[in-house]
Amino acid sequence: MTRMDEWRNEFDVEIARAESARAKNNEGQARVCARRAAGAVVREYFKRRGIPVRTPSAHEALKLLAEQAQLSPPLKRAADLLILRVDEGFQLPAGVDLIAEARVVLGLVE
Repeated sequence: MTRMDEWRNEFDVEIARAESARAKNNEGQARVCARRAAGAVVREYFKRRGIPVRTPSAHEALKLLAEQAQLSPPLKRAADLLILRVDEGFQLPAGVDLIAEARVVLGLVE
C-alpha cells in the first residue's frame, strides 16, 4: 500500500465506522470517527505542502486547518464545524453533520 493509499484507507475506514455508529444511534462515536477521518485528510494536505503537523490529534490538525487564510468558504466552514465543541447535552447545533463535513474536507486532496 502506498502512502497515498494509507491516508485514504484511514479516511474510508473512519467514515465507515462513523456511518455504522450513526446507524446504531451512537452520534457521539460518529462524531469522533468523522473527525478522525477528516484528520487523516488534513495531515495529508499539510504533508503535501511541506508543513509539519507534529501532533497525531485530528482535532489539533483541524484547528491548524481552520487557521489557514486561503481556505475556500466551504472548507473553512467544514473545519470550523469539525472542531466545534458539543453543548452541555452533548449535542452540536441542529443540522450539523460531521460525516458530511469530513467529506467536504476530503476535497483538499482529491
